[in-house]
Amino acid sequence: MNVRMQVRFEWNNASWQVDLEKGQDISIPLIPGKMTPNCFYAPFFDARPVRSGDFVGSLKEGGPVNFKNLTINPHGNGTHTECVGHILDGPYTINKSLQKFHFTGELISVFPTLMPNGDRVITEESLQLLGLVYPVELLIIRTLPNPPEKPNFTYSGNNPAYFEPAAIQLINDWGVKHLITDLPSVDREVDEGKLTAHHTFWNTNASPSEEKTITELVFVPDDIKDGLYMVNIHIISLETDASPSKIVLYDMHNA
Repeated sequence: MNVRMQVRFEWNNASWQVDLEKGQDISIPLIPGKMTPNCFYAPFFDARPVRSGDFVGSLKEGGPVNFKNLTINPHGNGTHTECVGHILDGPYTINKSLQKFHFTGELISVFPTLMPNGDRVITEESLQLLGLVYPVELLIIRTLPNPPEKPNFTYSGNNPAYFEPAAIQLINDWGVKHLITDLPSVDREVDEGKLTAHHTFWNTNASPSEEKTITELVFVPDDIKDGLYMVNIHIISLETDASPSKIVLYDMHNA
């Protein structure tokens, strides 16, 4: 049977169509060893076979199955989605915070601004110049330049680009609930633990926004153009502040 997975839906006073067979994955695969990004000096992702007596959980080593322990630091190893529990103590977990998994989202590309101290910063002004075309609840920000080796960068100790708090406040003012970026953090790598951009996004000084999420360390190839997409966020059902995640974009067309 030839079945085409087409979805039609109403959004923003118009009818739209999505082909679920043509998703574009922008998450970075986790590969054991040093072939994935490294941030904040976290240990690299690792996968080792279980060993118990004569049993070894590796087909290559003569075992009956592959049966491995995984060592992952979601924030430091690759694409991950985090909730307010990343910066606040309490009952906040990504599994409780993310209860919807499909969103209308817009992709924009921006050059971080070079500051006098050498930092590269996504500023409120640069985002204002781009703006949003649609009233979306999810925003994907691709930083430029966008070399193909970006998924293998070692960010630790290299002061990668980050967001100024005013830019995050503008994103909040736009009504964005789910922010996705290819940077390792929305805050400066070394900021004395202030994490001002994180706190701004989740409004921790007033009423913390438990349903909002930040996804970091995606990679959006150049052949994916800026514009409107349906976005699917996959996570592991972890009762922790963050989870490795898979982000899939689907082209939206007027039905």
